[in-house]
Amino acid sequence: MTVLHIVAGMDPKTGGVCQAIRTIINGLAELGIANEVASVDAPGSPYLADYPFPIHALGPATNAWHYSARMVPWLVDNLNRFDRVIVHGLWLYHSYAARKAIKQLKRDPATAGQTPKLFIMPHGMLDPWFQEAKGRELKAARNWLYWKLIEDQVVNNADGMLFTCEEELLLARKPFRPYQPSREINVGYGIDSAPAYTPAMTTAFLSTCPEVTNQPYLLFLSRIHMKKGVDLLIKAYAAVKEARAKTGQSTPKLVIAGPGLETAYGQSMQQLVNENPLLKDDVIFPGMLTGNAKWGAFYGCSAFVLPSHQENFGIAVVEALSCGKPVLISNQVNIWREIESASGGFVAPNTVEGTRQTLEAWLNLPADQKERMERQARHTFADYFYINPAATRMAEALSA
Repeated sequence: MTVLHIVAGMDPKTGGVCQAIRTIINGLAELGIANEVASVDAPGSPYLADYPFPIHALGPATNAWHYSARMVPWLVDNLNRFDRVIVHGLWLYHSYAARKAIKQLKRDPATAGQTPKLFIMPHGMLDPWFQEAKGRELKAARNWLYWKLIEDQVVNNADGMLFTCEEELLLARKPFRPYQPSREINVGYGIDSAPAYTPAMTTAFLSTCPEVTNQPYLLFLSRIHMKKGVDLLIKAYAAVKEARAKTGQSTPKLVIAGPGLETAYGQSMQQLVNENPLLKDDVIFPGMLTGNAKWGAFYGCSAFVLPSHQENFGIAVVEALSCGKPVLISNQVNIWREIESASGGFVAPNTVEGTRQTLEAWLNLPADQKERMERQARHTFADYFYINPAATRMAEALSA
């Protein structure tokens, strides 16, 4: 089987979809399935060289819709080389282009019988949060209009919808009408095990974050974005630190790592820390971490924290579990049920109070119970989120 993955872009700074594609392709490749990617990245973008599979960069995108005049002609010329097509993500030109190219091929008698099956993998982009969150009223109205004009045809005329967990599948049914996909398939999602720890990982991490040398720390590792609840984390951490200081208890430092520090939200989060004398020496923003530095951050932390307002899967959450680190997450991370049932961490609402509760629950845990939860974190990864079973489910769904 040969599979073409169509995506808006593969720049790792844009979020988890490109990492998900890398992981999915690695899993499918181990099953003997050939994979290629078509995107609207600019040809020659330096990050493209980091991927071990063919990427057809059909950009650069010329506007916020990620339009590229090269994509539809390339798809029409090349789709018949593939058995299956997976469109990753919605709301941008690439999903419309895939639908348009398939329709064009089906209208041509010479190619009508050669069109591959088309699947959509929304990666959480049909989550009701995007339509209901405060401050997103204009974007929600825009999404409704776009759905009526374009996206309902993409979704409802595809051969199937692929979801990373049952929670995502159920939530996708809520925000838009008509929503009548031909098939809904919970293929799950998984990642490879974390690379084995080496001292070079610690060295690489501490070179970017020397403030935590020989110090315990909690780790947030994701985009610095409003959706991720960074403001909740900082406010909850401040409350916990103040309360513990009154009883003479120390509090681990807090590392908030990820891209987005240069954005207005990122700047406001740094200002929130710098204006609080209680925080400015203990909350560190090292920026985006990759490679050994990223794994060093995971292996060195006491626990991982992500109080997100909306998280389809949470690759970083699962990476932390793979390193044997308990996770302190909100109940808006769609895999929270699996984590809570397996005792791989603590779960609470996506509020300041909920985030404070998860921090205190972990910090107040006796040492022997912390060690037990660390073991459970690794078991949670192995039982629910390892790549091999997920890749097999994906291959079976595509073959049906």
